[in-house]
Amino acid sequence: MNKIVKIALAVLGAAAAILWLQLPGSEVPVGEAVESGAMHWMFMITYLLLAVAVAFSLAFTLKHMFSNPESLKKTLTLIVAFLVVVAISYVLSNGADGTVEVMASRGVSTTESVVKNIGAGLNVFFLLVIIAVGAMAWGGARKMFSK
Repeated sequence: MNKIVKIALAVLGAAAAILWLQLPGSEVPVGEAVESGAMHWMFMITYLLLAVAVAFSLAFTLKHMFSNPESLKKTLTLIVAFLVVVAISYVLSNGADGTVEVMASRGVSTTESVVKNIGAGLNVFFLLVIIAVGAMAWGGARKMFSK
């Protein structure tokens, strides 16, 4: 298997080098450069490698998680905790605070549900930052006082 991966990477590397040499020069306008065949195929190689990396990362993570029941329990607990944070954030967000009118006056058309979802996303971010800072402070304080 290792030999096959090395051969595949060598072939992809050679193809990328050939495509690199076929890229348009700096005198070509950006619009034409982006639409060139070499650029298109370089992006395809990048997407392929990214998809392979994501697939293998997920596969090995799931394999490890399901092989260890304690890890599975911990993961499910964290997922439920995250969903609780999202639910709290959604409940705390407000879509009827005049933001829709402010955005409309600036030329952005939006609805109350979009404003509520944006507010919920911001609340999730802020709550997770507070939780992360609290966890770091708790860990530091626990280490400091345990010695």
